[in-house]
Amino acid sequence: GGSGDGNGNGGKRSGSPTSVADAARAFALGENVPGTARVHVKTFGCSHNISDSEFMAGQLAAYGYQLSDNPEDADLWVVNTCTVKNPSQSAMNTVIVKGKASGKKLVIAGCVPQGDKAAKELDGLSLIGVTQIDRIVEAVERTLAGDTVRLLAKKPLPSLDLPKVRRNQHVEILPLSTGCLGACTYCKTKHARGDLGSYSPEALVARVQTAIAEGVTEIWLSSEDTGAYGIDLGTDITRLLRDITAVLPRDGSCMLRLGMTNPPYILAHLDAVAEAMHHPSVYAFLHIPVQAGSDDVLERMKREYNSADFKQVADTLLARVPHITLATDIICGFPGETEADWEVTMALCRHYKFIELHLSQFYPRPGTPAARMKRVDTKEVKRRSRELTAYIESYLPHGHLQGSEHRVWVTDIAKDGTSLVGHTKSYVQVLLPGGREQRERLMGKSAMVRITATARWHCVGEVLEVL
Repeated sequence: GGSGDGNGNGGKRSGSPTSVADAARAFALGENVPGTARVHVKTFGCSHNISDSEFMAGQLAAYGYQLSDNPEDADLWVVNTCTVKNPSQSAMNTVIVKGKASGKKLVIAGCVPQGDKAAKELDGLSLIGVTQIDRIVEAVERTLAGDTVRLLAKKPLPSLDLPKVRRNQHVEILPLSTGCLGACTYCKTKHARGDLGSYSPEALVARVQTAIAEGVTEIWLSSEDTGAYGIDLGTDITRLLRDITAVLPRDGSCMLRLGMTNPPYILAHLDAVAEAMHHPSVYAFLHIPVQAGSDDVLERMKREYNSADFKQVADTLLARVPHITLATDIICGFPGETEADWEVTMALCRHYKFIELHLSQFYPRPGTPAARMKRVDTKEVKRRSRELTAYIESYLPHGHLQGSEHRVWVTDIAKDGTSLVGHTKSYVQVLLPGGREQRERLMGKSAMVRITATARWHCVGEVLEVL
């Protein structure tokens, strides 16, 4: 949303009106009238959180609130929080401190209040839980009126038909479910998102059709565990992928990206995943966090699979979907991880040479079983982290693409603020020349490009033809 409220009211809001004339002026300027304040929505965390923020922004805009990209301009901040690691939670604390210092009203949403409502940083602030996002208007209205609200009860999932304002107009983020069936010993998200709750296949397919009709270029399926989808409803991801690909255009005018999956539940559905990825409008990309190569470590993590299960998933997909991009996550220095355990993880990474790998040093999250386990020496954790980082950066997985031609879909601007980001069918990132003219020509479209240079994490391309 744009910032400012369009009626020249850029100054500070006055206190309570002292006369009829003041009251009339306040009314004319939209002061203290429900639904007319300016709201800034700040999001931390995963694509599921981004989607939740889009639904909250949509409801606020539909009710008449002005959405402001500039936090300074806003009367109230909605802060949608992430609890996955210590830094994500401390980033939230920084924003809260800043908001209080600038006299902003605050509504804290997302996984921190839901999983840790007693956190001292949340004292005296309005809180709204992950299944209560359809009550954001009420929370904002009451907070602006000076109340502190706590809407944290778990309830059925909010409807997918709520209005939404997409953070990126070219990308629909579609949550398949919330929560998971796991009990990982390091995980704080489980405290917030809880047990698995899936949307019905019918509701999801309807949402896909709406997004396609609205002209998005990409649809991202988002889930804490894609493979477990539908178990609570007596259905499964195989049926959902078939239902969704049946309504996807076959000309690649809208691309589907699958979300994260843990190994255990996807094992039974690898045929359907491979079949979906052969559809012309589905990216050959999957994020499967392995977390460790050692079965002893996986056991202490309570990951509910062993390294052989992970290898079965990876090997099957690599064989069935040539050119697939597999992304994974590794936690290094999990409590009790020995030198021998770590060597097994390194061997796994050397074997697969993952195109994308997210490495985290272990963080004990308060209230999780892993927080009570004996830590590995910090120096050793850092050494392991450096060893794997050096290895990951030592190979160039995209070198073979030099000079080749590919169709790419362009939906975003790169971190440099200028270049455009496209992705190939295998979800390899290709940077293209930016600037306003190129943005207008390419954004939200696909193009044939030639790869002119390759780097560790991306390629660089030149546009041959806009499709």
